[in-house]
Amino acid sequence: MTTAIPSFTGDASPYGGGDPFADYRTADFPFTQYANLADRQLGAGVIAANDEFFAMRENLLLAHDAVFDPEHFGHKGKVMDGWETRRRRGVSGEHPWPTADDHDWALVRLGAPGVVRGIVIDTTHFRGNYPQAVSVEGTSVDGSPTPDELLADDVKWTTLVPRTAVGGHAANGFAVDVEQRFTHLRVNQHPDGGIARLRVYGEVVADPKWLAALGTFDVVALENGGQVEDASDRFYSPATNTIQPGRSRKMDDGWETRRRRDNGNDWIRYQLVQQAEIRVVEIDTAYLKGNSAGWASLSVRDGESGKWVEALPRTRLQPDTNHRFVLDAPVVGTHVRIDIFPDGGISRLHLFGSLTDAGAVALAARHQELGG
Repeated sequence: MTTAIPSFTGDASPYGGGDPFADYRTADFPFTQYANLADRQLGAGVIAANDEFFAMRENLLLAHDAVFDPEHFGHKGKVMDGWETRRRRGVSGEHPWPTADDHDWALVRLGAPGVVRGIVIDTTHFRGNYPQAVSVEGTSVDGSPTPDELLADDVKWTTLVPRTAVGGHAANGFAVDVEQRFTHLRVNQHPDGGIARLRVYGEVVADPKWLAALGTFDVVALENGGQVEDASDRFYSPATNTIQPGRSRKMDDGWETRRRRDNGNDWIRYQLVQQAEIRVVEIDTAYLKGNSAGWASLSVRDGESGKWVEALPRTRLQPDTNHRFVLDAPVVGTHVRIDIFPDGGISRLHLFGSLTDAGAVALAARHQELGG
């Protein structure tokens, strides 16, 4: 079952000057608490499209909001920041209209395989040239399949978003309730038009064989299946940034809170891949120079009802520095909480260790249950 929350349809008004976002239609979507599985930073890509005459398919996954320059035209027409196909035509002058089955498509490789909880198909700046309707399908194929292999007759595609009318210059959001693990999506626009951005929110489900072969790995990393459960403050940037791959490249690529004016402190609570034994902690404050956290501590909990146990006592942090800590003794748990004092931010948290026997069994069971 898929639900549009809320539903936008119809054209937006032609651009009349001033702020192009003044009449942009959007809403709060409940599934955006999850990570974007179609994030280029995770390794996502648009690997093929049947048409990209006016604007390139790769624009779909750009991290920044779509931009609009009313004076920017090229040899093919208006230059748009999105994926835009040519206008479809019928077979003859007597039948000049596209058929009900005509549509354009793009194949998207998710950055990390997982369960999709929600999709946003954003038609920012596509006011009269957006698709009449969209649909999205998902599949799970091991390895690195080619576009031809994904489009083969023996590949099974599951509907995540049925054909649904959308609106122009709007964030069209869809909650998804399909308990399967997907590696690739096929985004369809009916019959043609333009989409500015695609966001695919969900939970990463890593391959247990891969993690077992690694042995020691980052048990909180997003790409391995870790996730942020909650955070005290997301004022400047999302807490999920702290478990993204690689080192932070600029200040807003980490997690930063507003300035506190009380005697409290800020924190993030994470769920690990599964039950794991943690041996090493890294807390990075890269690019946070005048606003890094002053101190940090780390606590671990085993199970939803377990008690929090301090694994790393309150420790002084330095700005723009990667801090490494070898724990006196390994700690076992399913959840971790980092507390920073009093406020500020960190760019990355890495927890190196390995799954316990119970954690490995649980991950393998979930992977199989989801069709992996």
